[in-house]
Order: sequence, then C-alpha cells, then structure tokens
Amino acid sequence: VRYDYCTDAWEEPPEDAVGWWKSQMPEANAKRMNWAPNDVMLDYFQQLEGQPDKVDVRYILALLMVRRRIVRLEESERDGQGNESLVLFCPRNEAEYRVPVAMPDAERAEQIQEELARLLLSDSS
Repeated sequence: VRYDYCTDAWEEPPEDAVGWWKSQMPEANAKRMNWAPNDVMLDYFQQLEGQPDKVDVRYILALLMVRRRIVRLEESERDGQGNESLVLFCPRNEAEYRVPVAMPDAERAEQIQEELARLLLSDSS
C-alpha cells in the first residue's frame, strides 16, 4: 500500500515500511532534469566495482539501473557467511553482475543521492 504525505505531516517511516522516498513537484516553468544516458550509468557502475569504500554507492546505483531497466534482477543469493548479493543481468552487454547488498543509513543514503545526482543528472535546455 502506498501512502502520500505532505512535508508538514511527515514524521518518519513506520517500523514495518519496506521503503520510503521524498520527492518534490517541480514548478511548471522549471528546467527539466534528465538522467545521464544508460551507457554512462553502466560505465560508472562498472568503475565502482572493486572499490570497497563505494560498495553502498554501487548498490544504490544498481537499484536505480534496475528501476530504469538498464539491468534486470535475476536473483538474490547468500554466501556461506550469510551476506546477500543481487545477481543482475545486462542485456546491453550480455554481462552478469553480483552486487553486495549494502543498505546505507539515512544520512549516507542522502549523501549517495546527492553524489549520483551531481554525476548523473543534467538539466535540459
């Protein structure tokens, strides 16, 4: 079930929430923001592989690419220690990727969102 709240009514997500996000409706005459081309996102995603300090960025970018249908979620698997990874397939380059699940806390998620927006969003003329 989806619930929408105005900013004044928002306190925090309920304990049993699966996910939550915040968005703002743009002004009618505002410039439109566009994501970078899929190839640029995929290239950045590949660059992040093997960078332990960016594992959470790569995870969030992977979720964004699943949402944009750049990659497809094939399955979720656990290793011997119980660590979960997403198995993704990219039809564009016919590659399979394993992405460790690295859910950031709220503060870090906001930093990642700002970083990805700075790198992968542009306004259209």
